[in-house]
Amino acid sequence: MKVGIIQLTSDVDYKLNLDKVRMYLAQAKEQNVEAIFLPECFYSLSNGIEPSPYIINGKDEHFKNIEALATDFGLYILGGTSAAYGIGGVRNRCYNFDPNGRDLGSYDKIHLFSCDITNSQGEKKVINEADIYNPGDETKIIEAGPLKIGLGICFDLRYPEMYREYGKKEVNVITISSAFTIPTGKAHWHVLIRARAIENQCYAIAAAQWGKNNEKISTYGHSLIVDPWGKVIVDAGEGEKLVTADLDLELPKIIRQKVHVF
Repeated sequence: MKVGIIQLTSDVDYKLNLDKVRMYLAQAKEQNVEAIFLPECFYSLSNGIEPSPYIINGKDEHFKNIEALATDFGLYILGGTSAAYGIGGVRNRCYNFDPNGRDLGSYDKIHLFSCDITNSQGEKKVINEADIYNPGDETKIIEAGPLKIGLGICFDLRYPEMYREYGKKEVNVITISSAFTIPTGKAHWHVLIRARAIENQCYAIAAAQWGKNNEKISTYGHSLIVDPWGKVIVDAGEGEKLVTADLDLELPKIIRQKVHVF
C-alpha cells in the first residue's frame, strides 16, 4: 500500500494551512498514494501559551474542513491533530477519515509535553502543554483499509508501554504525529521512533512539523517512516514537502514469526 506524509510549517491561520495541505494532496493523488498522514496541529498551530482560536466543536465547519480533505481527494486522511473541545476542556485530538469521509475514530493525546530546556545560546524554553490542553484517557486503534493503526501524538513517543499495548493487539502501523522541538528532535527523534518500531514489529509513521512556526515555536521536521526491522525507509529531512513509501504489509507478520517478543 502506498502511503504519504505531508510535512508542514503550520501557522495559526487554518486557511493557509489547508491551502498547503490541498496542494500536496493533489500531488499525492497524481502519485497514486492511498493514505496520507498529517502532523500534529496541522490545522492550526498556536504559540504554545494559549490554544488556537480555531477549536473544533463537534461537527462544526472546522471538522468538515478536515473531512473534506478526504472526500475531495478520495484519500485516507490520518493522524493529523487539531485543538478540539472535549470532556473537561480543550484537547489535542487526532482525526481520521476514509476516502468517503467516514469518521474512523479520533484519539485525544494522553501524554502532554512538558520541558524546561536551555539551548546552546543560553535561552531558556519552558513549555507545559497542560496549560493549554486536558489530557485524553484512552488509547485508540483504527482500521484504514489494510492498515491496523495504533494512534499516538508526539510526547506519547516517550511512553513505550502505550505502544506495547498496540503491539500486543497486532497493529501493523503505529503513528506519532508530531511538532517536536529542535533540541529534543536532534537528540531523541530518530532513536525513539526506531525503537518503537523494533519493539512492536510494525511500521512507525511519524508526520512532523518543520521550521519556524511562530516567534515562540520552531520544529525539527524529519518526518519518518520506519519499517518493522527498524530500517528508516523515509526521512523527509527539512522543508515542507510530500514524501511517500510503499508498505509491504506482510513484513510485520514475517518479522513476528522470526523474532518472538510477544
